[in-house]
Amino acid sequence: MRPLRTYDDWKHCITDICKVPLTANYVAARLKELRDTENFDTKKFVGSWGEPHRQRVVAWFEQAERELAGDTSSKDEA
Repeated sequence: MRPLRTYDDWKHCITDICKVPLTANYVAARLKELRDTENFDTKKFVGSWGEPHRQRVVAWFEQAERELAGDTSSKDEA
């Protein structure tokens, strides 16, 4: 598996390797959880991957949310 350094790396991992569709409901649920720094699972995520990676993943989920809404104008490499 390639490192998750860009949105495209992350999206490939989620959708192609893990076979998880990026639906609006899934993206919204993950954003809600990852934005809640007091959430048990978020704390575990930060403990394993670090706060900078949590912030990157939140940005990637936000980008996926924009894409699902039809806004592909800001395809960042966040």
